[in-house]
Amino acid sequence: MTADPGEGPHVRQLLGAYVLDALTVGETRAVSRHLLGCDRCAADYVEVAEAVSLLALLGEQDLLE
Repeated sequence: MTADPGEGPHVRQLLGAYVLDALTVGETRAVSRHLLGCDRCAADYVEVAEAVSLLALLGEQDLLE
């Protein structure tokens, strides 16, 4: 893996949709491949996935407050 942020295009802008399984098959493959080789985007993926998991714990009443 590489942690060099200047190497190739990154996929951070697609991570939310990736976690929610809202990408096309081609986009999903591209993001998956990228995450295998980029430490920085992989770390961002973990943060996004954790945030999505936490949002699932909120109830309707929590959102109204």
